Amino acid sequence: MRSIWNGAISFGLVSIPIKLVNATESHSVSFRQIHTEDGGRIRYRKVCELEDREVTQAEIGKAYEDADGSMIPITDEDLSQLPIPTARTIEIVAFVPEDRIDPLQMGSAYYLAASGAPAAKPYTLLREALKRSNRVAIAKFALRGRERLGMLRVVGDAIAMHGLLWPDEVRAPEGVAPEAGVTVRDQELDLADALMDTLGEIDLDDLHDEYREAVEEVIAAKAAGERPPEAREEAAPGKVLDLMAALESSVRAARESRDGEEVGAAEEAEVRSLPQRKTSSRRAPKETGGKKSTSTAAKKTAAKKAEPKKSTAKSAGSAKKTTARSTAKKTAAKSTGRGGDKTAAKSTAKKTASRRRSA
Repeated sequence: MRSIWNGAISFGLVSIPIKLVNATESHSVSFRQIHTEDGGRIRYRKVCELEDREVTQAEIGKAYEDADGSMIPITDEDLSQLPIPTARTIEIVAFVPEDRIDPLQMGSAYYLAASGAPAAKPYTLLREALKRSNRVAIAKFALRGRERLGMLRVVGDAIAMHGLLWPDEVRAPEGVAPEAGVTVRDQELDLADALMDTLGEIDLDDLHDEYREAVEEVIAAKAAGERPPEAREEAAPGKVLDLMAALESSVRAARESRDGEEVGAAEEAEVRSLPQRKTSSRRAPKETGGKKSTSTAAKKTAAKKAEPKKSTAKSAGSAKKTTARSTAKKTAAKSTGRGGDKTAAKSTAKKTASRRRSA
């Protein structure tokens, strides 16, 4: 980055050589003035009113216009000999908490770069002192022909300086606030809080200049000989006279917008197919041509085979029971037969004895 000012930071008796560089840059699209009939450039020429001729830059100086219209010439030598210590020095005059600085005073931002190796140590010392104290430095410096006020703070590993307006350059907000007394109800505050919560926070890095992008699209289309894009027609919002109704509509619209963004983000999610697993050689081949797979058929066949086994088992059980019953009957019959023989033998013996007695 090109430096725009060279000098030193005065930190008590410590002097830190530095270079001043711009911390910001403008990305705005700039236009030239042209003659609409033929497209010729319109240029401004510096003309001396007394001689009525164009003068070069080397012939141009500065002057102060007095109340009566007379010009008081001021040369660069006059300005360089001003009796102020800030001509080439950023003089630190105080250290204060950052919240003491009114944002209305803040202006252009610059980076302070250490100039040369000897400046590295005192530069780092000032940076670390600012970090540890949680304060900012208030300084005076001269730039572009006037003395200015600045605020030094730490940004990353660098020291930045914000140009500040002098306190008497900030206007008081007189006549800006409504003069009529207005009462705000708690229900309105609750809806305002709900709207703030619905809108939520945002990452400032996500914001961009949509107007500049639209202008660049128009320029690109016209350069290519195409028709520039037309603006989208948006429905004009209805007039809402009731503050409560306006707040409720705003909360509803904010919620719908947020839900739509979440749905859109889900739809825009990238869908990736999972990698196919390697099929093991032990697995049966998949079904083809509408036929059922072999594995399914095998399962059903196994099930069918299993059913007869169950019936066979039941039959075997029944057979066992039948055999046991018949065996029991035979045993009973045998035992009955044996008992009958004994009875018959007893009766035969009795008959024989009676016969012998009668003989």
